[in-house]
Amino acid sequence: MDRLDEINAFIAVADARSFTHAARRLEVSSAQVSKLVARLENRLGARLLNRTTRDVSLTDIGRAYLDRARQVLEDFATLESSVSEQSGPRGLLRLSAPVSFGAAELVPALLEFAAAYPDISLDVTSTDRMVNLVEEGFDVAVRIGLLSDSSLVARKLAAVRMVTCAAPDYLARTGSPTTIGDLTAHEAVIDTNLADPTLWRFGVEGAPADVRVRGRLRFSGAPACVAAAVAGFGVTRVPAFAAAEALRAGRIKALLCDFEPEQIHVHAVYPHARHLAPKVRAFVDFLARRYAGEPEWHQGWS
Repeated sequence: MDRLDEINAFIAVADARSFTHAARRLEVSSAQVSKLVARLENRLGARLLNRTTRDVSLTDIGRAYLDRARQVLEDFATLESSVSEQSGPRGLLRLSAPVSFGAAELVPALLEFAAAYPDISLDVTSTDRMVNLVEEGFDVAVRIGLLSDSSLVARKLAAVRMVTCAAPDYLARTGSPTTIGDLTAHEAVIDTNLADPTLWRFGVEGAPADVRVRGRLRFSGAPACVAAAVAGFGVTRVPAFAAAEALRAGRIKALLCDFEPEQIHVHAVYPHARHLAPKVRAFVDFLARRYAGEPEWHQGWS
């Protein structure tokens, strides 16, 4: 088992390019990781990593060894999983999820999952930061929108409409926009989590169309934007799951529905592995079943 610990430490450092980040992922000290890698190099009689004060990189021998080392660990994981699968998924599942989606939609699903799989423990981090799953030791992440990391496996869970909306009393004062160009005359409540917060993208006759908006209220999250819109401070544009409850209650009204852009999607993403851990497979399959069909956040208001 000591040799497997050495190999695991080496892979973690190679992936993270840092002994500190590898130690965080493995939940041990940096000194312990350094000791394991040094012991592996001494036993092999070869230097696997180049170390500087700012960076860690693979030597040519280390790069060749890394591929075989991954296979060894995957084979070992396959062996253990073949036994654990007989008694069902179990163990600790570390999950990263966006703050707004977690608060609005994911928490009820997580509680259902926890009830259905009592042998799986959940450690959930709610953050809008794009975490590095491998470096930070997450098993799976829920992400919304475009996926940029091609090194991860992605499973589409659900579609999400981007909804432009405002309170009836605000619209009574200002009038309702009928074209996207009308938004330039309105006060916008801006979600700074968007890549370009003041550039709102729509679709006009099947083609993308952008409009630059302005507003004095900015929030780093859709729930606060919805609350401001309900209070009559202006027009906001948020994912449907964040606005659905207020839309159904009539506290805000959907606008410019004929100009909505293409829907974005919710994905479950996880690192490539030749043998997927039963706990990860169980979780991703559960979410896929939970969100199958037309999402509930699109129903009851449009």
